[in-house]
This record gives sequence, C-alpha cells and structure tokens, in this order.
Amino acid sequence: MQIKNIKNIADYFDIDGSAENVIPLGNGHINDTYLVQTSSGMKYVLQRINTAVFKNPEGLMYNYVQVTEHIKKKIMTMGLDPGRRVLSNIKTKHGKDYFSSDIGFYRMSQYIENTVCLDKVENCTQFYESAVAFGNFQYMLSDFPAEKLIETIPDFHNTKKRWYALKEAIAKDICSRLSSANKEVEFAISRGSFCDKIFDSYKRGDIALKVTHNDTKLNNLLFDKDSGKAICILDLDTIMPGFAVHDFGDSIRFGATYADEDEADLSLVNFDMELYEVYVKGFIEGANGTLSEKEISLLPTAAIMMTLECGMRFLTDYLSGDRYFKIKYENHNLIRAKNQFKLVEDMEEKINEMTRIVNKYGQI
Repeated sequence: MQIKNIKNIADYFDIDGSAENVIPLGNGHINDTYLVQTSSGMKYVLQRINTAVFKNPEGLMYNYVQVTEHIKKKIMTMGLDPGRRVLSNIKTKHGKDYFSSDIGFYRMSQYIENTVCLDKVENCTQFYESAVAFGNFQYMLSDFPAEKLIETIPDFHNTKKRWYALKEAIAKDICSRLSSANKEVEFAISRGSFCDKIFDSYKRGDIALKVTHNDTKLNNLLFDKDSGKAICILDLDTIMPGFAVHDFGDSIRFGATYADEDEADLSLVNFDMELYEVYVKGFIEGANGTLSEKEISLLPTAAIMMTLECGMRFLTDYLSGDRYFKIKYENHNLIRAKNQFKLVEDMEEKINEMTRIVNKYGQI
C-alpha cells in the first residue's frame, strides 16, 4: 500500500472497516494525535510518536503494552470491563504493536466514548478524582516488577541532574539571557542540596523503584461525562521505573493551584491547601495500602521537588534558546519558571501544614 496521507497509515492497523475521516485530536505538546472514524462507524485514536523526544520508541511501546496488558488482566479478575478503564492498543494487520516507516512511528488505540479531558482543575472534586485514579495506578501495578521496564528517558526525574544541567546552561549562556533571569537562577541554584533528598532516600534503601507514570497532570486523564469519575489514564509514554512520590509531586505542582502554568501575574499563582488536602486523601486511598510509611512521609518533599524541578527545566530551556518546550512568545519559558518558583516558595512556607495533612491521612 502506498502511503499518501494519514488515512493510509490508519488502514495499516487492524481496524473495523476502513478509515474515512481523520481529524486532529487534543492539544498535546509532544505527539501528533488524530481521531480516526471508519466506514463501520468505529472510532480510534492514532498517534505519531515524536521520536526527537522519545528516542527509543520501540522501548516506549514495550513499556506501554506490558503495563496496559497487566492492568487489563487485573481489571478483568475484579469482574469489571476494562474497555473504558485502560487504553487498548490496536495491532497492525501484520500483528505488530506499532507501525514504523520513514514517514514516522505510529500507534493506535480504541477511542473511549462519552469522556472529557480537562486542561486545568476547576474544583476539588475533579482533583480528588484524579488523585484516586493515579493512586490506583500505583495499586494496579504494585505487583509488576519495575525492572522489567525500559528506562526510555534516563534520569527523567533526577532532580540533581536537572540542577547540574541548569548550571551548565548558566555557564554557557548561549543566548545572552542570563542577566534577565538572575533572580530565578539564584533561587534555583541555592536549593542544590535539597535536590538530593529523594534520591538519597532511595540510595539508603528507604524507598523502592516502582512502575511510575512520570507525567501525572490532570489533562492526562479521561473523565466520564455523566458521572464525573476519572476512568482512564492517558499519555503512557513516560512509564518507567521510578518513585511513586514523584507521581504524587508532579500532580500537585500542576493541579494544586487555580492559576495556569504560564500565568505571568504571580499574585494569582498560589499553592491551594484545600486542593492539596483532597489530593493527599485521594492518592493514599487509591494506592490502597501499597505506599510505604517512608513514601507517605516524603509526599510533601516530593511536591516541592517536582515543582522545583519543573521550574529548573523551564529556566534551563529559556537560557538554552527554547529548544524543548514549545513557546508562544520570547520569554514564555522564563514566565513558566517564575510561576513554578512562586509555587515552591508557597510550599516551603506551608511545609508544616502539608506534613500535618499527610500524617492525618497516612496515619503516620
């Protein structure tokens, strides 16, 4: 079959009918995503994996399939239908988990009807639902050996290495932007010793490597339109061995504020303790006893860590010429860094209350 357009690519997969209509879907920053409607009335999601970001797409798909199949089996043993609760990978007509050629690397999954994806937190109920879902992700994979998975992006959440990368960007200052970010640079560099805290705990044997999602933002969930329940986790590209507390922390840094991630008015950027508390409650409930006492005690630290790390990544990208994150204007990544560092400051001031809430729900 000659590939002329995206419809031809969709028809390489073992779908019901032939591709009739293909339209862009979602607003993801990394992969290209399409909704495929077929002649039989079925709907599928086709994605072109960005191999500039994910340099080992075969390893990515190995992790993706291993984890989704494991979750599917667990759901079925519970007497439930996995169709709406986990992504279902569609093989090609040749039995492969993906289609790859000189025009790209593609995968396909079943489209889940009557769902909505939310770009930001609107209320505490939504955030609680997302917490239960991501906590349950930990529960479902608590018996999956993390060492079976491939580390497709080495040191993805190694905060100290992100700190060293920032120092390197500062030293090079290839875009002569350092003078416009002196305050943010000083803020991040002064927290170098803090960046070791979670990895030091791992090195001491206090916490273990687990299967982690590593990008637990609210918009990586599907919510049922009728019930409002979070039913299916999306964006499984960064599934790797990692620390459960990092998944918690990444959710908090993105969701425990009503401000956008690139809100320039820092007076509107505040760490919301009510949102934090409902997430702590939901995440621990969803994990269903699979979090260790040490992991629970590190949740406040992880919230600060992931927020600081994200801010450093934005700042590093700004100093390096905006090579990784898509931007809409010249100082976009600097604004994002300021935003994250404001949240870090708020969290640092509220750390005692954050710890009290964790102790309350974790019964430490």
